[in-house]
Amino acid sequence: MDITIHRPDELSDSLRRAWHQAMDASPEYANPFLAPEFAIGIGRYRGGARVAVLREDGEPVGFFPYERNALGVGRAIGLGLSDCQALVHRPGVSWKARDLLRACGLSIFEFDHLVQEQKPFEGHITGTFASPVIDVKPGDGDYPQWLRSAYPGLAKTVLKKERRIGRDTGEVRFIFDERDPRALRTLMRWKSAQYRRTGRMDRFSRPWIVDLVDYLCHVREDHFTGVLSVLYAGDRPVAAHFGPRSNTVLAAWFTAYDPELRYYSPGLIMHLRLAEAAARHGVTLVDLGRGDKEYKDWLKTRELRVAEGFAARPHPVAAAHRLWRRPVRGLRNTVLAHPQLREPADRLLKTVGALRTSGGTGRVAR
Repeated sequence: MDITIHRPDELSDSLRRAWHQAMDASPEYANPFLAPEFAIGIGRYRGGARVAVLREDGEPVGFFPYERNALGVGRAIGLGLSDCQALVHRPGVSWKARDLLRACGLSIFEFDHLVQEQKPFEGHITGTFASPVIDVKPGDGDYPQWLRSAYPGLAKTVLKKERRIGRDTGEVRFIFDERDPRALRTLMRWKSAQYRRTGRMDRFSRPWIVDLVDYLCHVREDHFTGVLSVLYAGDRPVAAHFGPRSNTVLAAWFTAYDPELRYYSPGLIMHLRLAEAAARHGVTLVDLGRGDKEYKDWLKTRELRVAEGFAARPHPVAAAHRLWRRPVRGLRNTVLAHPQLREPADRLLKTVGALRTSGGTGRVAR
C-alpha cells in the first residue's frame, strides 16, 4: 500500500473521480460529508486540512480526509461539523490504522461520527451511538397524501397547523432548492439566536463557519450539492434548512425557524416537507445525524450506528491529548444518555443562554 498526502484543493480531476467511484461502490460512503467537495470546502478555511490517498499497484483505491496541527494531533475533517466520517475506499481494500497514522504524520486521530464499516479503527472506539435516518421514496400523490401515508400519526396535527399558519400569516409554500442568498442569512441569524438562547456554542459567531456554509451553498456537483430549503407563509420565511446532498443521501445539518411562530411547529413542518421533496429529487435517505431529539424519534424509520474514539500510536503527544479529551467526551455522553441528567443540564444551559441574550445580541451572520 502506497500512501501520499495532499492538500484537498491539490487533488486532480482523476483523483476526485476515483474518490467519487469509491463512494458509489459502497452505500456506507454515499453521505455527502464523505465527498471530496466537503474536504475541499474545509480546506479553504482550515490550514491543516489534508487528504491521504491510498494506492495499490499505482491505482488510487482509498481516500482519508483529516486535519492535522503542528504537534501531529489529527482529527476527522470538519470535526464538530461533519455528521459522517470515514476512510472512503473501494470494496475489498485492506489497511492498518497504525500504518495510516504513520504515513499522515499523526500521533493520534480523533473521530466522533465514524461509519460502522471502518474495521481497522474498531480497537480504538470508545463508544457507539444511534444516528437516526429516514428512508424516503416518492409518493403517488401530492404532499398531504404522502404525509398521510408516511406518517399517519403526525399527519392530522401537522396539516392542521399548516392550514392555521396559512390563514394567519399567508399561503404556505415550500421551496426545496432556494437560491436567494437573503434566505441563507435569515437561517444563520435564526440559528445563531437559537444557539445563544439555549446556551450552546454559537457556531455562526465564528466567521470561518459562516464563510464555509456560504461557500458550500454554491457547490453544485453530483456527489455534493448545497441545498437551501425554505418554508414560506405568504412572502414571510418561517423555517429554513441548509444541508448537503449526494446522489442519494441528504444530510440534515442546520435547521431553524422564526421563534415568533413556534406555536405552529414550523421546524417539524420543515423536516416533513424536506423529506417529501428530497424523495422527488432522487434522494433515498435523509440522515438526521447523531443525537437524541424528540422530533428525530417521530421521523426516523431506522437508525445507523456511528462511533467516536481515538486512534493512536505510542507517543507522548497522543497520551496527553487522550488524557485531556476523553474525560470531556465521557462526561458529555453520560449526561446525554441519561434523561435525569440531560433535562436539568438543558434547563441550566437555557438559563445561561437567557442571561447572555439579555446582556447583548451577539454576532449576527452577514
